[in-house]
Amino acid sequence: MTEKEISLITISDLVKRFSDQYDIYTKGDYNETKTRRDFIDPFFKALGWDIDNSSGLAESYRDVIHEDKIKVGDNTKSPDYCFTLSGQKKFFVEAKQPSIYVKEDIYPAFQVRRYGWSAKLPISIVTDFEEFAIYDCTKKPHKNNKVTVGRIDYFTFRDYIEKFEFLWDTFSKIRVLPTLDDNIKCGNSLIGPDFYDGKQMSLFGVDEMKKVNVFDWEKAFPGVFGRGISRGGAGIAEKENTEKDILAADEHITRIGDGRL
Repeated sequence: MTEKEISLITISDLVKRFSDQYDIYTKGDYNETKTRRDFIDPFFKALGWDIDNSSGLAESYRDVIHEDKIKVGDNTKSPDYCFTLSGQKKFFVEAKQPSIYVKEDIYPAFQVRRYGWSAKLPISIVTDFEEFAIYDCTKKPHKNNKVTVGRIDYFTFRDYIEKFEFLWDTFSKIRVLPTLDDNIKCGNSLIGPDFYDGKQMSLFGVDEMKKVNVFDWEKAFPGVFGRGISRGGAGIAEKENTEKDILAADEHITRIGDGRL
């Protein structure tokens, strides 16, 4: 079976378990910690995320940071889950216990939108597994906003199977990862387009130019170079010494292809 097929089976099992014991799980004494361990953790594991960092990645590169620290105004806050790729935050998940009415409770919506807004993330999620709400975090939240402000979608655990394709396409790790077609480039990284400067181009036939196979870093990765990183040869030359830009450059994979002199 494929990873996606296994994911669907796992989530289906979680839905059945929650449904079978619905009255128990929705009581006030079934707390947030139990909800996270029993349902939310395995839900996102099924979507391919290494929730427990079982691969042993360095702390700054783990898939999921539990109780992350972000600056919200003058205070430091801790979203329950911060999902990351290569050390870059992608979205937050704020967990609640099932006795909380996510659809109507204003505070969880404001809370997760404030986290996402402060971290400059496009979307984030509030869930108690029973309910799943996705919020647009690009607009500044206000504590008096209605719970529906910024809400992109809302559904319950009974919809997870019907919504599985959407969940997989939007929140599975494999779909959040950038496509390799955008990040794999072919060329000789040691030879730039200035190789031909001052040379008579008529001396170079098509075959010779294919052998040289110059590689234009700035044209291949305009988004990275627009942030002030130059890359050449086998390493990275730093123009603006910021960790964020270095990480952005390192996300790109370059294949040194056919052109070898």
